[in-house]
Amino acid sequence: MTNLTNSDKINFIKKFYSLAVEAGKEYKINPVIIMAQAAHEGAWGSSYGARVRKNHFGITLGSGTKNKYFDGSWSYSDNKKLKFRIYKSDRDSFFDFARLITSNYKTAASVSFDYAKYAKAIAYSPYIWEGNGDNRPNYEKIIIVNSKFILANIDKIKPDTTGTGTSILPAIGAGLLIAIAKFLI
Repeated sequence: MTNLTNSDKINFIKKFYSLAVEAGKEYKINPVIIMAQAAHEGAWGSSYGARVRKNHFGITLGSGTKNKYFDGSWSYSDNKKLKFRIYKSDRDSFFDFARLITSNYKTAASVSFDYAKYAKAIAYSPYIWEGNGDNRPNYEKIIIVNSKFILANIDKIKPDTTGTGTSILPAIGAGLLIAIAKFLI
């Protein structure tokens, strides 16, 4: 999907930010960068990988072995060049990504609470592979732009009044969110 509106992007934040917060807390990384990367890799939740594989981060089969979030299921990309992981749930995708970043990309993980430093560290790490068309400077810029958008719109997340637990953050504003994120480390 190429013509996403700001409303589509905000709905993505509303739907998945609580998972990013949970995964970020578990693995001690910034939930904003988790969301920024999911937004890019999964086209704000609209890509085939995000919708069908529940793989919001474009994680390939070669990115490690089975673990508590990934059971080994995979499918080919359209061009049959890459094997992408298939997750049983969106939650598994978010948690496996956080696990992967903290275990394999420690430099990026260590600066995750500074989204610009994180964007540079991840863009120039082996996470990005130019062999499949990735562009390191562009990737860095996109993570920064997505992070800024998420921070600017995080206050649009409404409290969950349904009792379903779909939103764990009431409309608190970006300043308080950053303070909370710094507290987690």
